[in-house]
Amino acid sequence: MSPRSASVNEELRRRSRERLLHATVELVGERGYEATTLGDIADRAGTARGLISYYFPGKRHLLQSAVHRLMHLTLEAALEREPRTEDGRERLARAVDAILGLARDRPRLMRTHMAGILQAEGFVRCSEQQRLAELLRETVVRYGSPDPDTDYPLLRALLMGAVVAVLLPGAPMPMARLRAELFQRYGLDWELGVPPDGGPPGGTFPSPRQ
Repeated sequence: MSPRSASVNEELRRRSRERLLHATVELVGERGYEATTLGDIADRAGTARGLISYYFPGKRHLLQSAVHRLMHLTLEAALEREPRTEDGRERLARAVDAILGLARDRPRLMRTHMAGILQAEGFVRCSEQQRLAELLRETVVRYGSPDPDTDYPLLRALLMGAVVAVLLPGAPMPMARLRAELFQRYGLDWELGVPPDGGPPGGTFPSPRQ
């Protein structure tokens, strides 16, 4: 049998890494961070335990990479879903709804992720995070920002703040209210994106910014 080519080996490594990321999202969402071991993740992924150390320097790095991958895949799917559109305002609305939707649908996972970012080791820069950043920056560009290098970090900060507010133990903010504030900030019609049932909070919504 001839040895595998470099491209085949690279594809196998990519798939192994993605299985580890997917397993991490599943297990931390089910059990929480402390109750999930690296051995559990390797078992769920069907890979050797040693591969985790090959790809990631530690459990926290693995979790952040896994959540950033989930975020960029979710965002990408929202931006490209049918009917596809190049309208910058619709794409920004979809981006807001996609990120807030993760906080709604995967609260344990997203709460753990945000808590990890706020700890001493802070924000992990990885290929998954870079892809997420590219999508958000591109969304800001299509929205019409004259200064995306300034406006992209602001959008990221506003979305992170909204996710924290949705997930705040004991005092969560209603997601519809946070959505309304973000939409007002960017002059977006309530009907854009995937509006929640019941209409805007209070029964009214400010006119879009001209």
